[in-house]
Amino acid sequence: MARPTLLSPQEVAQLVQQHQVGLWRYLRALGCDAATAEDLVQETFVRVLQHPLELRDGASTEAYLRKVAKNLAISSYRKSRRMQLVGDVELLDRLWDQWAGEDQGEALLEALRRCWQRLRQRAQLALRLRFEQNLSRAQIAQALNMTEHGAKNLMQRAKKALRDCIQRQKP
Repeated sequence: MARPTLLSPQEVAQLVQQHQVGLWRYLRALGCDAATAEDLVQETFVRVLQHPLELRDGASTEAYLRKVAKNLAISSYRKSRRMQLVGDVELLDRLWDQWAGEDQGEALLEALRRCWQRLRQRAQLALRLRFEQNLSRAQIAQALNMTEHGAKNLMQRAKKALRDCIQRQKP
């Protein structure tokens, strides 16, 4: 087995360029907010680069980086309790490999963008109010001039439509 060697500056730049976006998306999927995910991505690279690293194929390197990032996220969560991690991290890992693939989720995001455009304006607004502005169901219902139950149904149908649309596009 070859001994790991320190990476050259060019190899470091290439490593970061190839894996930064995917790690950030992975950490967001774990439950980190955008700023925490950004900090943890940087910390992941710092930790990995403090020790000699043997570059292998892209999938092995990506899996290793995700493992380091996941452990940092769990440590951060335990220290601060500021974020809420997903319930089953191991399940997320398996799903991440299945869905994100080698393109770090680009195809999946493109499918989501296409499917998003197919949603009605009202459904888009309801989901934006919920996931971008973090409004409660009651606040969304008030903003859309509907009952709370109606807002719940609208968002459930919209999420199901997105999920079904993306599933149909998955190769």
